[in-house]
Amino acid sequence: MDQSIGLNAIVLINPDAIKKARALDKEYQQTGKLRQLHGIPMIVKDNYNTKGLQTTAGSVALKGFIPETDAYQILKLKEAGAIVIAKSNMAEWAFSPRHTDSSLGGTTRNPYNLDHVPAGSSGGTGAAITSNFATIGLGTDTGNSIRGPCSHNALVGLRPTLGLTSREGIVPLFLRNDVGGPMCRTVKDAARVLEVIAGYDSNDPVTRYSEGNVPENYQQYLDNNGLQGARIGVLRILSDNNPHPEVKALFEQAITDIHALGAQIMDPVVVPGFDSLRQDQWCAEFRQDIEAYLAQYVRWDSLQTLEDIIEYGGYSEFVGKRLHYMKNNSGHGGSPDIPCGDPCTGDRRIAYREAIENEMERLELDAIIYPSWNHPPSRIDDFMAGYKGDNSQVIAPHTGQPAFTVPMGFTTANLPAGLQFLGRMFDEPTLIRLCYAYEQGTLHRKLPEFGSTTAE
Repeated sequence: MDQSIGLNAIVLINPDAIKKARALDKEYQQTGKLRQLHGIPMIVKDNYNTKGLQTTAGSVALKGFIPETDAYQILKLKEAGAIVIAKSNMAEWAFSPRHTDSSLGGTTRNPYNLDHVPAGSSGGTGAAITSNFATIGLGTDTGNSIRGPCSHNALVGLRPTLGLTSREGIVPLFLRNDVGGPMCRTVKDAARVLEVIAGYDSNDPVTRYSEGNVPENYQQYLDNNGLQGARIGVLRILSDNNPHPEVKALFEQAITDIHALGAQIMDPVVVPGFDSLRQDQWCAEFRQDIEAYLAQYVRWDSLQTLEDIIEYGGYSEFVGKRLHYMKNNSGHGGSPDIPCGDPCTGDRRIAYREAIENEMERLELDAIIYPSWNHPPSRIDDFMAGYKGDNSQVIAPHTGQPAFTVPMGFTTANLPAGLQFLGRMFDEPTLIRLCYAYEQGTLHRKLPEFGSTTAE
């Protein structure tokens, strides 16, 4: 592979970042006080509205759109002192968990091996943060898109409980599933971001469920001994589903390490009715969600409908197929008469979550674990056939539960793997405690070498 080819993780650099940093320096000199994230550089996925900076969701159809206001999470982070230094590339319209490719930014590569994908759709943030371009990153997760890229890039990725963080000002994919959250190199950094962005926002009704469920801070749960006495369940129905042998070996070692760090292991955990409950959970609402976003924020006469996006063109064959599917399909594919609903109102979603949480209660589990992916990152030139073992899509997007991924080690060709912890609704404190203890007890993360391997 041509080593002159770079990561292609960034689509836009903030020209005012240095000005903002100097203003924060001056503020500290005058007040002697630091904000929560004073001067911390941040990279933001290009589907978050950023005041004064172009926001495109990876599509040339939105090229030139500059929001008048910040998305809620961006506003809160700026108030805490963080500085948006760049916008990151993403899978166009957040359509792909497989790879990160867009008509606006092209193809992003995996820093650990440039021949391979960083996953999607937040692959630009993943590649940038693991490469130390900034301290903290933001991604969005409809099915996989925080945890997948974090797993593929040896990062910590937090998919919060649906309702804990606001989606206001984020270009939607399926709003019933969408969340925004941190993508960072450490659990501590991710916890610091979460405590800034968590909480009620009147412009996102689902966040009303967060009221009474947000602690004073999340850093209090960073405990090196957090696995001592914990009860951890192993979800073999996912981990044993045609795993790559090297990922399987890393997962078995992770179980051993968690036990050595003081936890009791319940292996396997069998959720009654799991296979039937997980079926037909996806519900396509892209048309109504994207058209509402265009009407509220973009307000261009030339771009009001999904048909306008399709007509604009410029997208890849992969994206084109997804756009046409969204044009002709909505609701539950297998059960169109069933309302979509969110995890707090949809009967199918509630039943699925209750089955999992009831089993957790019966076994007195603190969390359930499984590999974030059962296979290593696919090659860029084989991202369709090589897309295997994505476990992140199966539970949390539909049940609304929080799910965090942390580095689990590396396979041949220097390819990262991630371990996923699934918790109860709004039980981020427990997941932070467990993930931090595992992270500190194993220290799997290492810097990328920006190379490619031919002997694979």
